[in-house]
Amino acid sequence: MTEPPGRRERKKAATRQKIADSALRLFLERGYDAVGIRDVAAEADVAVTTLFSHFASKEALVFEQDYDFEQRLTQAVTDRAPHEPLIPALRREILALVRHCTANGAAPIWRMIDASPALREYEASMRVRHAESLATAIAADPGLSRTTTACRSIARFAIDAHSLAREAADPEAAVDEIFQMIEAAWEVTHQPHRA
Repeated sequence: MTEPPGRRERKKAATRQKIADSALRLFLERGYDAVGIRDVAAEADVAVTTLFSHFASKEALVFEQDYDFEQRLTQAVTDRAPHEPLIPALRREILALVRHCTANGAAPIWRMIDASPALREYEASMRVRHAESLATAIAADPGLSRTTTACRSIARFAIDAHSLAREAADPEAAVDEIFQMIEAAWEVTHQPHRA
């Protein structure tokens, strides 16, 4: 059983959220490039050192749920029910993340990200890291027994599914379409090789 977070952890989480909310509000009001770290710290009423104790970079302020998303992806593998197939578990989690990223109010944030080379680069590096973490979780599952290349490929396909679906006119239909292809690719990796 997980213990509820203590007072110190709750206070730390509240400070982190206050910083992230302040940053996003300023970025959307003034433009990402027009806002500096000192502006965000002042708006959140924290020291710059406090800001950096919660966020490693200005870009990280925009992607404040990065760690949670990465954890959710790996937990889709590690926490799935015994004998539950991998691909439906991944599809369910990617669909939940896509719904989150396409919810009301998300469009201005994605427009800001798409307009900023620094944010696009940060997002790309984040996707690579998420794919590597997901591949490691898949490879570590003894019930899946695929090659490292297969695990890395499927992980990258799943991460790309999120980006592609987020940009689609019908994100949920896109997730369904993409995961049909991912399922087929996953099944092919399990078949014995023919000479």
